[in-house]
Amino acid sequence: MSSPPPRLPPGSNEAEPGAGQTGPPDDELVSRTQAGDPSAFDELVVRHQRRVYKVIFNMTHNHEDTNDLLMETFTRAYQGIHSYKEQAAFYTWLYRIAVNRTLNFLQKRKHDFHNVSMDDEETNLHERHEFIDPSQKSVTEQERLKLLQKKLNESLMKLSEEHRAVVTLFDIENFSHAEIARIVGVSEGTVRSRLHYAHKQLQKLLKNFL
Repeated sequence: MSSPPPRLPPGSNEAEPGAGQTGPPDDELVSRTQAGDPSAFDELVVRHQRRVYKVIFNMTHNHEDTNDLLMETFTRAYQGIHSYKEQAAFYTWLYRIAVNRTLNFLQKRKHDFHNVSMDDEETNLHERHEFIDPSQKSVTEQERLKLLQKKLNESLMKLSEEHRAVVTLFDIENFSHAEIARIVGVSEGTVRSRLHYAHKQLQKLLKNFL
């Protein structure tokens, strides 16, 4: 890689992988990278960095940790680019690296979770609209949403790393069950089971706020 992945501003909003994509397809850029063209990998970084950042941040809720893990993800992807096989989409392979690196990090840092800020102002609640009933309007809506944001962040952090990962990928990043299964490396049935359990837990934790 000719230069390290740039550090990204928080709260970036990226389209689905491949949506509105311009330039060569991912597989062509991968082939060029494998042939020794580092500028091709730079194009892959630019194309995918924002959404990978979002996936990692929604699991860590810490911008500094997210930047470090983003760097590790693209470094690991570049170092392992010759192991990539075209049976899976490149972004699936890349996100699997990101999720696995993040899960490993969170497991090592489990005892420090209570120190993580739960009310980061950069955590945009509108990106988690699936947890909010838009019909609930009132003169104190701003205060209610602020409190709900804090409670939602706390609730997400109370889930296990594996359950938080599938909620992030499904409810926030809109991946399908099949895509999540490939990214996380489990069966679709396991994905559905984890989502069902995680949603039940979130409903219990948020029952007084929804």
